[in-house]
Order: sequence, then C-alpha cells, then structure tokens
Amino acid sequence: MDHFIAQLPKAELHLHLEGSFEPELMFAIARRNKVDIPYQSAAEVRAAYRFANLQDFLDIYYAGASVLLHEQDFYDLTHAYLKRVAADNVRHVEVFFDPQTHTSRGVPFATVIDGIWRALQDGEAEFGITSKLILSFLRHLPEEAAFETFKQAEPYLDRFVAVGLDSSEVGHPPAKFANVFAAARAAGLKIVVHAGEEGPPDYVWEALDVLKVDRIDHGNRSLEDPKLVERIVKDGLTLTVCPLSNLKLCVVEDLTQHPIKRMLELGLRATVNSDDPAFFGGYVGDNFRAIAAALPLTRADLVTLAANSFAGSFLSDEEKTKHIAAVYATY
Repeated sequence: MDHFIAQLPKAELHLHLEGSFEPELMFAIARRNKVDIPYQSAAEVRAAYRFANLQDFLDIYYAGASVLLHEQDFYDLTHAYLKRVAADNVRHVEVFFDPQTHTSRGVPFATVIDGIWRALQDGEAEFGITSKLILSFLRHLPEEAAFETFKQAEPYLDRFVAVGLDSSEVGHPPAKFANVFAAARAAGLKIVVHAGEEGPPDYVWEALDVLKVDRIDHGNRSLEDPKLVERIVKDGLTLTVCPLSNLKLCVVEDLTQHPIKRMLELGLRATVNSDDPAFFGGYVGDNFRAIAAALPLTRADLVTLAANSFAGSFLSDEEKTKHIAAVYATY
C-alpha cells in the first residue's frame, strides 16, 4: 500500500508555510539572523512538540516564526517545503501564510510576500509543482486588524487566490470577520475558513451562511449535525482534513477513530493534508500512510481522496480534469 500511495499524484490544500518550519532550518536562519530562540538544539525543539491543545502548539509556532526577518528567510522556508513535498508526488499546492505573525514584529508585508512568491515560482520550474497562495487572517485578533492587513495586501492581490481564517478557533466564530471577508469576496478572492476543528458545528454553519465559504478547512465536527452534512454535500464543498494534526492536537484520541472514512461514506469531498507538518509529525504522504494503516481504507478510497484534492482545488476545470485523470491512471 505504501508504494501505491507514493505513486498517487496529490494536491495539498491545507498547509501553513510557517508550520513547515523544520527545527534544523529554524536554527540555521536563527544563526544567520543572530536571533536568540528559547531552545538549545533542534532535538530540544522536537521534544517540546508535545501539545495538550491548539493553544500550546500556537505558542511554539509563533516562537519559531520570530526568526523569519528577511526576504531570503521566507524564500528558504517555502522552497524547503516544496522540495519536501515533491518527494510525495505532490503536483499542486494551495498554501496559507499568516502575514500578521510577521508584520506585528515589524517585518514589512512586502518582505514576506516577495520571498514566498519568488520561491513558489522557482518551485514550479524546479519541481513541477504549481501553486496558489492564500492570505490568512488570525482570528484571535480583532476584525480591524484583519482589515489593516487586507489594506497592506492590496498591491499584491493578483498573487492570492483566496483569504482564510486560522489560529485559535474557540471563542472566535467566523461571523466575527463578516465584513472583511465580504470585502475580500468583492475584490474577487475565494473564501476558505478553519471551522469545526475544535469549534462546534455552529461555526461551520456560520462559515457557510455568513462568510459564504468556497471551501472548509478541517470540518471534522460537521459530522455531529446530519443537516449540516447534507448541506455541505449539496453545496459540493471540499473539506481539507488533516489526520496527523487531528491526532497531535487531540481532536481524535487515536487514528482508528478518525472520521475521514465516514466522511467518504457520507458523500463528503474529503481530502488529506498535513496542516503544520514540521510540528505534527508528517507531510502529505505520511498522512496518507497513517490513515491507510489505521482505517479500513481501500485503494479506491485512497484514489478518491487524491482525486478530491484536485477537484477541491482552485485550479481551472481543464487543469483539474488533467490531474484527476492522472490519479485514476495509477489505479
């Protein structure tokens, strides 16, 4: 089965670039920039990756991001991710980045976007991986801060396909950001939102009805509400599911309890993604292998998950058709 998974062409639709920051690269950039971090070695950082909840993870996540200061840092971070997922036969990525994590430290928006953008262009030439970029707002901050970030992004809107919403979910419902997402949609951008990971099904309803999302990130807790499942299926929306992330953050106690098989049975367009692979113990291929080992997934299920990743992307219909055909050609 591992060989079969390796052969499957894949897209990744739920990846935070800052969450792909491997400790070795973190230390290299910290040394280059002469930035002190609260760990003595890469091994010590890895030992700290034991999270009780989402907030514990975010505390370490933001500490690591503090070493990113210059355009080359963001280039190196993005290029390292693309090089790694090329080994998993990833053909297309739609990646998040959190500008507020960096601009709040005085790093110019242009520094962040120029480094990431240059690496994405080089990644297509070097690895054959196409890409789209998603600007994410931090939901624990007020909507006014999101509007400020959106204003900073205006000169670069042609580089984005969508805006997203991430960070601490509980206590920060999607409706809190109704106005800024309306502005983003008016500017021609797609809408994606983290909902139903730790937050209740009501948050997913808000994402649908208030923010009018084009895609749902996570969405696990949607299964608690049959009418919500029916709505998501009816609307043809994609769920960007992250199995190893769910395990690491205790969304599920064991991968044998993971709902992705049930999602497929219910007709939901579920996909497999890595979320923050440096922190959660695995990239896309690792996530596929982990759920294949834990759940009674057939080869047909794995093909469906891979095909869904392209069907749920923001690629053109022509590009989707080409990639999906390549997925089924491996079956």
